[in-house]
Parts: sequence; C-alpha cells; structure tokens
Amino acid sequence: MMFRATARHPALILDDVRGAQKMLSGVARATALEGSRHLTELVGAPVHLKCENLQRTGSFKLRGAYVRISGLTPVERAAGVVAASAGNHAQGVALASSLLGVRSTVFMPVGAPLPKVAATQEYGAEVRLHGQVVDETLAAAQEYAERTGAVFIHPFDHPDIIAGQGTVGLEILEQCPEVRTIVVGIGGGGLAAGIAVAVKALRPDIRIVGVQAEGAAAYPPSLAAGHPVSLDDPVTMADGIKVGRPGDVPFTFIEELVDEVRTVSEDELSSALLLCLERAKLVVEPAGASPVAALLSDPKAFRGPVVAVLSGGNVDPLLLQRVLRHGMSAAGRYLSLRLRLTDRPGALATLLAALTVADANVLDISHVRTDPRLGLTEVEVDLHLETKGPGHCEEVEAALRAEGYRVIG
Repeated sequence: MMFRATARHPALILDDVRGAQKMLSGVARATALEGSRHLTELVGAPVHLKCENLQRTGSFKLRGAYVRISGLTPVERAAGVVAASAGNHAQGVALASSLLGVRSTVFMPVGAPLPKVAATQEYGAEVRLHGQVVDETLAAAQEYAERTGAVFIHPFDHPDIIAGQGTVGLEILEQCPEVRTIVVGIGGGGLAAGIAVAVKALRPDIRIVGVQAEGAAAYPPSLAAGHPVSLDDPVTMADGIKVGRPGDVPFTFIEELVDEVRTVSEDELSSALLLCLERAKLVVEPAGASPVAALLSDPKAFRGPVVAVLSGGNVDPLLLQRVLRHGMSAAGRYLSLRLRLTDRPGALATLLAALTVADANVLDISHVRTDPRLGLTEVEVDLHLETKGPGHCEEVEAALRAEGYRVIG
C-alpha cells in the first residue's frame, strides 16, 4: 500500500487508513471499549478504555505489521522480513508474517523476558538473541537485512505502519462517536500519529493528548526544537514507550495533529496499572497504562467523553509483581514503621493484637536488639504493613500511639 499524502492533506491520508481497515478485516480484532466508573467520577465526564491489550498478540502492533508486510512485493516477500524488538512489535511481526506466509526473523535483546521470547517463537518467527540494549539489537537486525536482503520492518517509522495503527482511531469513532478527547501513549509515535491522522480528518474538534514517561520523554524537546531530538539514556519501566528518539515519519503528524503531549512519573504509571487491574479487571503493561496515569495525575484537565487507549497487555509476570508492589506503595497501600518496645514476653503478641484491631495486615516484621541506642530492656521492631490507603495509614499510626507505642520512623 502506497502512502500518498502529507500531514497537510489529512483527507488523503484517511483513505489509506480506511484501506488498512479493510485489509485487517478478519485479522485484527475490533477491540472492546469499556467504561470506567472510577475514572468517570474522577474526571467528571464519561471515560472509556480502548482495550488493545486484548488484541491478538496482546497489543496494537499486529495492525501496523500486517499492513506493512501485506504491501511487500512478491520478490520482497520471498526474501523474508526481519525486525528488532523487546516484545510487542516482535510478536506482531511474527504473527503477521505467519498469516501472510512470509518467513520472519526477529532479533531480541539477550535479557528479553522469556514469556515474550517464547510467544514470538510460537507465532512462527525465528528468534535471535543479540545485544544487551535495544539499540544493539536494532543494529544487528539492520545488518542482517543488508546481508540477506530481508526487508526490515520498523516498529513505527514507516507510513504503512502508521496507517495500520490508525485503524484504532476509526474504531474509536465508530464505538464512541460522542468522544471529545483521546489519550494515547507515545513511544516512537506510530500509534498516536495514526490515530491523529484518522480522527482529525473526520473530527478536527476532537482533542488528542499524547503521554510519555518522564524518563523517556523525547517528544517535548523535539516539538520545541521542531525536529526529532535524541535522548542520551531513556529510563522507564514502560518498555513499550521507552524510545530515545521520535520517528521521522510519525513526528511530522504528531507535530501538526496532536494537541498536547504530557508526561507521567513512574509512581503514576504504577498506580495506573494497579487501577486497571483492580477496578477494570484488565491486565495492562506500564506503557499501556500511561493514558490512565495521565488521567489520574490531572483528571480535571480532560474534556469528556474521554477514550484512553490501553495499547498493550504484554507484561512479564516478574515485572508485574514488582510494579504492583510499587503501585501499592505509591497509592499509600503500604506502611513501614519502626517501634520501640519493652523486651518482655508477650510484647510482640500484644503489638500484633493492636494491629489486628486496626485492620492492618503484617507483610514483614523484624527485631533489632543489638543497636547501641537501645536501652537494656528495649527492642526495636520494623514493620511492613498492607493498608487500605493513605487515610488508613494515618489511622493505624494514631491507633498505635493511642496504645502507648513509640513510633520512631
């Protein structure tokens, strides 16, 4: 499929996105749009979640990959395709290639999560582990393409990729025609650019807000400079949007068509992931939770109805465990205390009884008896508690003080 237009003629681009939608019929799912009562109450207007985490392969990436590979010539298909990715793009390319009968090779970092490596292999790709960081993996894939003639499938910096991702925008308009704000995470920019191209062509009144992680926010300085700017060392748990430089192609569209780009902290990402899991019963990776993080950080800044795009759900179980702990801490669900007690039989049992009355769950407890600051009959107890939130933390501390305990930290 040829990309025929520029950002200054979105009506022409819309034809390409509509063509991609026809091409993806029967391949990509039209994912659900779920309402969120909790976010609706916070924002003061209806909020809906576009569940691309429930897409085949667990993210929106299949859309662009399938459209891109479909557009290859017979000669190019015969040469096969190659990609570099730590997860979502890898799986999208692997499945799209299998569906189209094209041989695929995917380079992944040596430390890529084993579930993502296994899934990419199961979708039909040959996986090669190379490099410790994605930049090294990308270089290896590009060298392979030059050496073998395989077509390199970029994760975001190609017009066909953008057209495929733009079908998410068309679905949003079909499912929620009254939408006034769309919030979407931005890494390289393919998804946000595609949505903006489709939506602004049909509904220029809709506000589109992009979201980046604070530690990997290349778009704000790039937009200020008027051209893509590279970050030296992007750092974030949200590996799906951990991109050090905007793509040249998506940057053009985002610069013109996206109304605002916001950033969110790691704590906000953790809290958003936890909210999706607890309130919406949806497993979402940190990058996919970034639009929800933006809503949580400044709920009154968004005109409703709002659609937040949950771009993916491929989260490694070990990372999920760490992120959930971090999210619960950020949400005030953990409380760490140090108390000084008289070291006598039954003192610990009495303390635990007080915590039971306060409805706090003990996660971990340790004793310190050898600190020179302690008196002869004193002991320090370190407690890690699970609570119901910031207000409950204050109640637990107050209850302990009321029982005569010395809270020293």
